[in-house]
Amino acid sequence: MPFRVKGLDRSQFEPLFALDDSELEVRGMRRLIADAEPGFPCRVSLEDAAPGERMLLLAYEHQPAHSPFRASGPIFVREAARTTFDAVDHLPPVFATRLLSLRAYDAAGMMVDADVVEGGEAESVIARLFSRVDTEYLHAHYAKRGCFACRIERG
Repeated sequence: MPFRVKGLDRSQFEPLFALDDSELEVRGMRRLIADAEPGFPCRVSLEDAAPGERMLLLAYEHQPAHSPFRASGPIFVREAARTTFDAVDHLPPVFATRLLSLRAYDAAGMMVDADVVEGGEAESVIARLFSRVDTEYLHAHYAKRGCFACRIERG
């Protein structure tokens, strides 16, 4: 079953990069410098930040549905990220070495199924979750820390 993986649109974060550290702190955000790779997966490019790269760490509402599953959580956005990852039937390389939690939601934002899988084996679980007629979309999370990674739609 075809699927589409999409990172977040950088334009929604663009004004934040111009803020100084104190202005970010007032908003509950931080500017960080990556000090290891892997370790700081960008939610726009779906690539790990390279050591020395500047990025923002902020809370992001990834599940705005009016349901008990409404949720937000921390994400990294690389300052150098210019292109949003957007691919059909192709997982971003950043998934390959990570344990993922894949969560299926219906049109009302209710979770209808979920599974945990090694990133390199995620395609079969994505196909199984989309085989449910009530699955509208999936969210991928990095399972160890529980952070939102991206949205996966039907292709």
